[in-house]
Amino acid sequence: MLAMVVILFFNLSAFLCHRMLILWMFMAGVVIQCGYALYLFVRIFRLPVSKPIEDGGQKGVSVIICGKNEAANLRKYLPTILSQRYGPDNRPSYEVIVVNDASTDDTARVLQELQQQYGHLKVVHIPLDATRDLKGKKYALSVGVAQAQHDRLVLTDADCAPASDRWLQHMAAPLNNGKHIVAGYGGYNERPGLLNAFIRWETMHTFLQYSTYTLAGMPYMAVGRNMACTKDILLKAQKNELWNLLPSGDDDLLVRLEGNSANTAIVSDAASFTYSDAKSTWTEWIRQKQRHLSTGKYYKTNIKMLLGGYGLSHAIMWLGFAVSLCCCPAAVLVLMGIRCILYRVLWGVTAHKLGEKKLALWFPLFDIGWMIYNFAFLPYITLKNKQEWK
Repeated sequence: MLAMVVILFFNLSAFLCHRMLILWMFMAGVVIQCGYALYLFVRIFRLPVSKPIEDGGQKGVSVIICGKNEAANLRKYLPTILSQRYGPDNRPSYEVIVVNDASTDDTARVLQELQQQYGHLKVVHIPLDATRDLKGKKYALSVGVAQAQHDRLVLTDADCAPASDRWLQHMAAPLNNGKHIVAGYGGYNERPGLLNAFIRWETMHTFLQYSTYTLAGMPYMAVGRNMACTKDILLKAQKNELWNLLPSGDDDLLVRLEGNSANTAIVSDAASFTYSDAKSTWTEWIRQKQRHLSTGKYYKTNIKMLLGGYGLSHAIMWLGFAVSLCCCPAAVLVLMGIRCILYRVLWGVTAHKLGEKKLALWFPLFDIGWMIYNFAFLPYITLKNKQEWK
């Protein structure tokens, strides 16, 4: 009988110790989460207001778009880029270079038709049997850069539409003020459904991270759907051995290799955004995210530690929440409430700045969903590379 009591006592002690350990881990997760919010993410309140360039200061810009089998998107979206208000007296002082990367659809014909309407559209065709010294999109981008007449480059995708006819003015403005890399916001069009809402939330959350890291002097990424840079700095990045490890990821790798606190700017004016149609099925979206997340493992060590600490503390907080409620429910609810209110304010401000106010109702669900997202894509974040561009 005594032996059974002793065994029961030790089992109970072990159980209580485990619960207390989880409680302390939960508390540590909350504290770390609040630390990220108060040191980094609160900078979202101080996003600079970009000023479009007046006609007299609009220096030449080359817009580069790489496309593979994008006939429908080019027909739909390219005219919005070719109709930007950038130049004196409505005379464009910019060129648009579209690199047709061995397309097998009607891309060539669509581009030929558009060239007859727009004199500042330049088309470069890459044949199927072209000898490539760079992988995937990297090669097409290098071809476009080689054809660019101007030192200032603005990069976007064939499936993107600018939010306004002053998009180019906003994206080019920091380059004229001495910056070498400009990171903008590439949003997604609103559609019904949970997947679309989560994609837009995750895109907003990513912008909150990379914009505030940049404001803190630690730029680490941009989105290829909407960014700008100088030709010299892109050519310099192309010479680095990291550049050709992936067929895509040129946006993040450019910032990784050449971005710093002095030469990188964030543009956040609503007129500077671009919008695309999000993937409509989970399978398509998963394939896209596998490609996008493959670049993260090549970030600088301090950035990987900061991003990893944020994701890990987030997971520990939510996983430990339910167990910790059994130990000290009042304190746990207060701590979790403080953290959630703080992030609710930050996400609300970010959503307002990005025109995504309708996402507010999804915040609690997607906060937990982001933990599942990180576990699901962990192999591509840490180990695997996605080797296809299209």
